[in-house]
Amino acid sequence: MQRILLAEDNDDMRKFLTRALTQAGYEVIAFDNGKSAYERLREEPFSLLLSDIVMPEMDGIELARRATELDPDLKVMFITGFAAVALNPDSEAPKDASVLSKPFHLKDLVNEIERLLAA
Repeated sequence: MQRILLAEDNDDMRKFLTRALTQAGYEVIAFDNGKSAYERLREEPFSLLLSDIVMPEMDGIELARRATELDPDLKVMFITGFAAVALNPDSEAPKDASVLSKPFHLKDLVNEIERLLAA
């Protein structure tokens, strides 16, 4: 089973994504901030980091940067209302990270996750 580390500070969105991705066949471990998510990533491997960008304590770009330093094979996907931030070439976001802008359809999210994990 593919494992997804989810970092999303909005409680409702985090619960929705966890439930939906679990139903889609993934194991999801969710955190409400980047710092906690990073600590968990240091303890065990994941297939995909699914992260909001704007979060307290550690933003998603910093989380992704640190996460890919630990595991260069980790796939990264941002879900955000601030896609321009992630797409900014000056940001330190991993270059092959995928970005899905909020609001999005669940089908699009699952399709993009499947595409990333198959690559």
